[in-house]
Amino acid sequence: MLGDFVFFILAFATLAALLWSGAQLFQNQEDPLGDRLEELQSHAMVTAARSPKRKGGGGLFNKFLYVASLAGAEGWLRDAEKELNQAGIRSQRAVAWYALGNLLFLLALAAGAVWLQREKSPGDMLIGLLPVFLLAYLLPRMVLHRMVARYRRKLQEALPDTVDLLGIVLGTGLALDQAMTRVSEEMQYIYPQLANEFYTVVMQVRAGQERTVAFQQLVRRTGIEDIKSLAAMIVQSERFGTSLSQALKVYADALRTRRRLRAEAAVGKAGIKMLFPIVVFILPVLFVITLVPGLLSVLHDLKILGGAR
Repeated sequence: MLGDFVFFILAFATLAALLWSGAQLFQNQEDPLGDRLEELQSHAMVTAARSPKRKGGGGLFNKFLYVASLAGAEGWLRDAEKELNQAGIRSQRAVAWYALGNLLFLLALAAGAVWLQREKSPGDMLIGLLPVFLLAYLLPRMVLHRMVARYRRKLQEALPDTVDLLGIVLGTGLALDQAMTRVSEEMQYIYPQLANEFYTVVMQVRAGQERTVAFQQLVRRTGIEDIKSLAAMIVQSERFGTSLSQALKVYADALRTRRRLRAEAAVGKAGIKMLFPIVVFILPVLFVITLVPGLLSVLHDLKILGGAR
């Protein structure tokens, strides 16, 4: 009894400390680039993109990442930040929340496993904790990978129409930044993910960053080959002074062809994907429905014949 009480007290104290540490991440810190981007957005009178929020979380936020780096998780934090960026989550605070969520998930699973195995020996309890650590490591990464895949799929679906509209707007005589801003406005309610990506590039250029670097960061954030080709096309067109409007129209047609081919490939794979559920779930039911009445009738007739003899 006393051991259970001490366990609950320690678990509650640990959870409270973690929640308090997480709440401290909401404290603001200085972010000149974020302030500059926010100022540019407020003066642009554009409702296309969401207003960037302040990053960071005060001294505790930096200490948390520093302690995690000292613990050997620097590479893990860098990979997590890259995947969060590719999932559309763009703030350093998100890395801390992701790490904190992983830690809380691990502690919750470990506490549950210890509670369920409280009557076992320490050796058996340690063996029971191994699947817990494996699940706590794999499950958050699987969720993050699915978020990245979903975000990329949305960008991929939005790219042909957005590129086509960008070529049309450029044909009216607007500059590239103005055209991308206009496209972001028009596409915000249809394809908000790609509209925000375009608007982020415009804001970075207006904040003083080179256009080539801004497009390189766009490619790094998204990780999509079609966007990489689009960025290379825009950079080369600006460097050599070639017509970008016509090139974008041709590229939009190619993107539509690729989208149609992907849809046809998905339709072709649907039959193979349906094979397993059909064999496992549908065919047994059909066999029961078609064969059982006949078997029951045969058994009934055999019973009658046996009784007659």
